[in-house]
Amino acid sequence: MRSARARGHICEYCRLPQVVRRLRFQIEHVISRQHGGGDALGNLALACGRCNRHQGPNIAGIDGATGQLIRLFNPRVDRWQDHFRWEGALAVGVTPIGRATIEVLAMNHPEDVAIRLEMMDSGRFPPRSEGI
Repeated sequence: MRSARARGHICEYCRLPQVVRRLRFQIEHVISRQHGGGDALGNLALACGRCNRHQGPNIAGIDGATGQLIRLFNPRVDRWQDHFRWEGALAVGVTPIGRATIEVLAMNHPEDVAIRLEMMDSGRFPPRSEGI
């Protein structure tokens, strides 16, 4: 796993930076231990508390567009920009994986959207590697 410094201290799911959160980000298991995920670097990701709590042991969610059960985004094997895009301050799923992940992880929680809007006003969002 790339270090938090290499990832820019951002949540690998909702893309908010550590500096806007009161609680330190957590190293979370992409696949929870109860589903066979281990502690290898390839199964660990940097996540804000909200994303980590909402993901919990979930490995799948329902895609609202199709009603199908779909695996969640895995930052170790998936590229963020392949599954999500920004529409202003809202994360939008462009694939079933993206849509299911946004819902399960509550990535567009009103507080997070407000933070993104404030950051956009000062040119600090979205992260440089992702355009709107």
